[in-house]
Amino acid sequence: MPLYMCNAVSGTIPETAKPKIAADITDIHCEITGAPRSFVHAFFFEDAPQLPINGKSVFLFASLRGGRTVEQKQALVDRIKASLHQRAGVPLSEIVVDTTDVPASWVMEGGDVLPEPGEEDRWLEAHQGAMS
Repeated sequence: MPLYMCNAVSGTIPETAKPKIAADITDIHCEITGAPRSFVHAFFFEDAPQLPINGKSVFLFASLRGGRTVEQKQALVDRIKASLHQRAGVPLSEIVVDTTDVPASWVMEGGDVLPEPGEEDRWLEAHQGAMS
């Protein structure tokens, strides 16, 4: 958690761009939220129909731990769209991003329920080894 799932029309995002975009997503998420890198997951799919969402070629869905501000979420969306545009050459007008908040108590990492935002350091200390 967070979980970023990017679905695109086949061939829209070059294979060589996907690891760079995933690294950008991780960097962006951690810079904006302060979450540990080990919590961030990014997946890419190419099973979208030719025009998946209102004629757009890329749909990114982000499931985020609840408690993020509107400003944080907007910054995440803007910067991740910029990464997709820069790394894959996808026009910004072709990218749709949707976020949803999920309570931390609904998500597990390493077999344990995640901490609330801001409580990560104590949680990581208690789970050393499990997240390695």
